[in-house]
Amino acid sequence: MNAILIDKGLNPMLSYPASAISTPDGQVNILQITDLHLSSHVPAAVDETSSEVAICQYSFEAIIKQALSEDRRCDLIIVTGDLVNKVQTDIYDHIFKVLQATGIPFACIAGNHDVTDENDSELPFFQRELIARPTDERLLSRHMIETEHWQLLLLDSSITGKVAGEVTTTDIDWLCQQLETCTKPALIALHHHVIPVDSDWIDQHMVKNADTFWQQMAAFEHLKVIISGHTHQEQVRQRQGVTVYSTPSTCYQFKPFEDDFAYDKNALPGYRWLQLANNGEVASWVERLDT
Repeated sequence: MNAILIDKGLNPMLSYPASAISTPDGQVNILQITDLHLSSHVPAAVDETSSEVAICQYSFEAIIKQALSEDRRCDLIIVTGDLVNKVQTDIYDHIFKVLQATGIPFACIAGNHDVTDENDSELPFFQRELIARPTDERLLSRHMIETEHWQLLLLDSSITGKVAGEVTTTDIDWLCQQLETCTKPALIALHHHVIPVDSDWIDQHMVKNADTFWQQMAAFEHLKVIISGHTHQEQVRQRQGVTVYSTPSTCYQFKPFEDDFAYDKNALPGYRWLQLANNGEVASWVERLDT
């Protein structure tokens, strides 16, 4: 059981970002949350969640509370991008305050909304104006978290001013160096998906050089897991012996297997648990926010 300290301020003893995780049994329990899409630093009350914006504000903290109230040790929280819907420092300040108050090590990477504001959000998706924004310095790029039995490799796949993502040549070189140096089972975390999810509109905005990425990763049999966000839906796929997980948003969901943009109004906000065992095996599942 985890103590939840959200209303008690920052934990001055918790350094960011997490760089090493040690557990009593060697297993690492990871809570992945993604696509928070916060538009304000002011959380919404439960009776105010009538709008999409308010739902995102409320469900972020509600999911943290629910996940950490489960009878399961949480060793690490990874936030895989799109923390905000508007790139504003005070929104990031609020998110980091909530995460630090849990007392659990955490790490955050950027998504497209963390480097791009969308004007005219009331218009259809492809008619919106995209405005490039600088990345908040707290969001990580090419960051490694080491555990006793695993290495966790975090990438920034965002492209400033764009919706689609990329794993750059420098990123791939860094990944190869880490995977050549350490033969522990490896997990890669990034925002954009690296395998199509069979929704044409969002697959146009995945990692655009995914084929090159997979060609380079083929040499590393100890790459076991990839986690991402961006698709706002739960999927599990396999490629080259790697299990690839896409994870629901803590806010609104996209309807799966739709070629045109559509919300999934029947799917609740969600989060993913990953249990990385000391023998290289992984167990993972999605939980949804209680109504």
